[in-house]
Order: sequence, then structure tokens, then C-alpha cells
Amino acid sequence: MTAPALILASTSRYRRELLGRLGIPFTALAPGVDEAHREESPTDRAVRLAAAKAEAVALQNPGALVIGSDQVAACGDLILDKPGTAERAREQLTRLSGHTALFHTAVALRRHDTGFRVDHLDTVSVAYRELSAAEIAGYVERDRPLDCSASLRSESLGVALLSSIDSRDPTSLIGLPLIWLAGVLRQCGYRLF
Repeated sequence: MTAPALILASTSRYRRELLGRLGIPFTALAPGVDEAHREESPTDRAVRLAAAKAEAVALQNPGALVIGSDQVAACGDLILDKPGTAERAREQLTRLSGHTALFHTAVALRRHDTGFRVDHLDTVSVAYRELSAAEIAGYVERDRPLDCSASLRSESLGVALLSSIDSRDPTSLIGLPLIWLAGVLRQCGYRLF
């Protein structure tokens, strides 16, 4: 059985790097999905956007297996999007100091010509230690987490902001749960070794 072309429906460099770890050739395409907020829970938002991304690209590439993914971070009722600016990153980290955030990472796999559909949600609990204003400013200046949910680049210096991470899959916090994904890809005929 020959595995179909693999497409990552994402513009995220972090997801491209993560998927690249598996050594399977793939193409990354922009899904062109509206990510506007709706009145929904963080998990519902992550699942909806992951599915919308996968479906948009799968419709244009019916014979390919398409991976869509989205991550929504929240602390209580506060959604923690990518900050975009250093000021917003400092504000987010000030709010997170001494608190726990949940990072909900959803993955959707779609293949339009066969109707194949698989969805997955992984939640990582991240406890931030008490942070001083100087630590926050220094971290934001040095790590520049402006394109990271909750202003956290956990694979880099951001790990020093934390007191704990509770996860089944450390790659989920970065944006794509590879342990789960590798298992599904093997079942779909992709060779990893």
C-alpha cells in the first residue's frame, strides 16, 4: 500500500519543524481559514479550527492526507492568543505569574476522496512560577515569544518561567502532538523507519 501525499495545513514554522522530525516528506499549505473568535470554549475553538484547516486544504487536494492543527491556551476564562507585540507578551506573562494555563492542541486528519476523518485533542497543564517584572521583561526581550500562545516558547528559554508541565506528549505544547500523530500515520501506511 502506497501512502498518499501528506500535507500540513499550516503556516506555523513550529508545526513544520515538528512534523519534519518524523522524516516523512510533506508539503505545507496555508489553509486560509478565518480564525475569528466565537463564543465557545477553548477546547471547542481548537477542535473547530483544526478541522476547518484540514478540511479547507483537503477539498483542494482530495487524494492527499491533510493534517490540520490549532492550539488555544487559556487561564481560567482568559484566552491567551499569540501576543503579537512585546507589550502584550509582558501583559500576558504578568497575568500568568503564579497561575496555571491549559494549552489545548487539536489535530484533525482528513482525506477527501476516501472520507477519512480522525480528530484528536491533547491538553497540557503548565504552571508558571511567580515572576518578577524584570524576569518577564528579560524573557520577552531575549526569547521574543510574540508568535507563541500565552507568550511561552517552552522549547527555548520559556521553560525557565515554569514550575511544572503536565503532559502525555511534550510536543503537544509546541503545537503538534507527535506521539499520537506518529501512531496514526503508521496506521495510514507511512513508514517512519
